[in-house]
Amino acid sequence: MQKIVLLLLTVLFITGIKAQEETPKVTRKFDLSNRPGDHILIQFSADNWSSMPDSISSHRKGFSRGFNAYLMLDKPFKSSPKMSIGIGIGIGTSNITFKNMNVDIKANVPKLPFTAVDSTNHFKKYKLSLSYIEVPLEFRYSTNPLNPNKSWKVAIGGKVGTIINAHTKGKELLSKNNTKLNDYIQKENSKKFFNGTRFMGTARVGYGIISVFGAYQLNNVLKDAAGPAMKLYQIGLTLSGL
Repeated sequence: MQKIVLLLLTVLFITGIKAQEETPKVTRKFDLSNRPGDHILIQFSADNWSSMPDSISSHRKGFSRGFNAYLMLDKPFKSSPKMSIGIGIGIGTSNITFKNMNVDIKANVPKLPFTAVDSTNHFKKYKLSLSYIEVPLEFRYSTNPLNPNKSWKVAIGGKVGTIINAHTKGKELLSKNNTKLNDYIQKENSKKFFNGTRFMGTARVGYGIISVFGAYQLNNVLKDAAGPAMKLYQIGLTLSGL
């Protein structure tokens, strides 16, 4: 039985070699000289933190959202024009919303206080916002590089960012019985509890100018010993020509 299998494999191997010799190799050439080398990449996301303690996750509220915008340069591979590398610079933001929670980012303590305010005055709307200058890098594949608007696309990569702003914002002060007290707005700024550098892995897939993307932070949102080891993750939509 083994001899028969070996004989069949030998015949198939020789047949394959003969077919390659008889069939001329066709290589499709792509002229990408008219394709723009730079473009805008815009992303809208739903945001969350992984590994949140129950004391924090139980006070999460509503739709936490993010927004990213980058100017990208696209460089196709000469040996394989369907593949390219994209690099850019831009802004990445994230907003985590809470209910009956105070995040005291200006506190003079080692750990960032997340304090429940269920039985005291509190804000109807409350969020923690983080903003970064980021440099994204993507390895891209396009099924039709000559016409990106009619092409399936896949990209995988990462981005590194440096924090430029961290603030909390509360709007519309309520009593402990949820009765409106006034339209007071409170905004506090401080970056001291947050990692100054953010590393994220990214991936996206789509067709034309629209794709679905995901991003996951590789290091923690907070500095070591400043609080729980939580990481940001985003899922959303990308608008981009490439």
